[in-house]
Amino acid sequence: MTPAAHVSAAIEVLDDLLKRRRPAADALKDWGIAHRFAGSKDRAAIASLVFDALRKRASAAFVMGDDAPRAIMLGSLREARGLPAEAIAALCSGERHAPAPLSDNERARLETAALDGAPDHVRGDYPEWLAARFEAAFGARAAEEGAALAARAPVDLRVNLLKCSREQALERLAHLSPAPTPLSPIGLRIDAGQGRGPALTGETAYVKGLVELQDEASQLAALLCAAAPGEQVLDLCAGGGGKALALAAQMHNRGQIYAHDSDGRRLAPIHERLERAGARNIQARAPRGQADVLADLEARCDLVLIDAPCTGTGAWRRHPDAKWRLAPGALDLRLKEQGGLLEKAARFVKPGGRLAYVTCSVLHEENEDQVAAFLDIHPEFAVLSAVATAENSGLPDLARFASPHGPGFRLSPATSGTDGFYVCVMARR
Repeated sequence: MTPAAHVSAAIEVLDDLLKRRRPAADALKDWGIAHRFAGSKDRAAIASLVFDALRKRASAAFVMGDDAPRAIMLGSLREARGLPAEAIAALCSGERHAPAPLSDNERARLETAALDGAPDHVRGDYPEWLAARFEAAFGARAAEEGAALAARAPVDLRVNLLKCSREQALERLAHLSPAPTPLSPIGLRIDAGQGRGPALTGETAYVKGLVELQDEASQLAALLCAAAPGEQVLDLCAGGGGKALALAAQMHNRGQIYAHDSDGRRLAPIHERLERAGARNIQARAPRGQADVLADLEARCDLVLIDAPCTGTGAWRRHPDAKWRLAPGALDLRLKEQGGLLEKAARFVKPGGRLAYVTCSVLHEENEDQVAAFLDIHPEFAVLSAVATAENSGLPDLARFASPHGPGFRLSPATSGTDGFYVCVMARR
């Protein structure tokens, strides 16, 4: 397939996405099944165009004065890829599966349209219904933060200290030109450029458990928990086990981590990951009907971690399609779930123990507001200050990311170069 044919195919996929509001991965898979002549490199190129268009959907539509799939794709070639109007016109010849030639209006807009005076949600490429919430979270920097969330994310790895040091991992992956992460002492970063990034699951270092895929913010969230060898830890929303594995390495395989998730299907991948990582102090506690599988942990845990289900607004760099599928009703549902999890977690924290609340959201309601509501009805808990939490984790410099809106830490692409995360650690008196 030619580059022009890739653009045509991407417009077709984007049209499907805008009509059916479904995950981009599903639409791309269906397109590939229906067009088996397309090779893996063609499918990768088409996917890259689609995700770029989703990253810049609002600004691309504004530039073109039209929110149709073709207009969004043309606008994103300028906004996301920096192509001049002449280069975009060359891709739109109308020949051999290329898009139809540019109209006079399309060419004029590509040449002269600007984002000057556009609303924050357009310049920041996020849904208009979230505009007030982004302003509450970021103030005058709302558009800047949104634009950073619309950029491509690097590939971050967590070095598994149970098996090697960061220096050894750097050497083993030298052919990928990794660099140490700026904030996490156990992270590596690989620049994915304009492509999909390296196929890390095929790398020997990954297969042998020396490294795990994990954004730097997620690594920092685990480090701020300050899990110590010998402690009893409950990961209440463990999912596939990413943070549980990070905690196991911090604890040097000493003590016990109980990995639980309300959905046993989400927890299932943890078993293979435990074996690969060499983590021996993690016990999976999957649901068993109506049985209380955590009853024996009541008031026994030194640390309870809630990696809460959330809107995922902080992870839009990696899932740009998710921001356009997010609806107000989903936020309401997540808020209810988060409140319930905080209430549930409290019973497992022993006196003097810690409760860590983590989201990959940038929204006030899911973060500082949830902690404040919890503390109002649980005076037996007190927030650990950002300074104390950072010092306890051995990373005092992280105190500069203390939330300006209340307790906890706020991380974001524009401020910390990571995904958007919120972390708050509380202690039981």
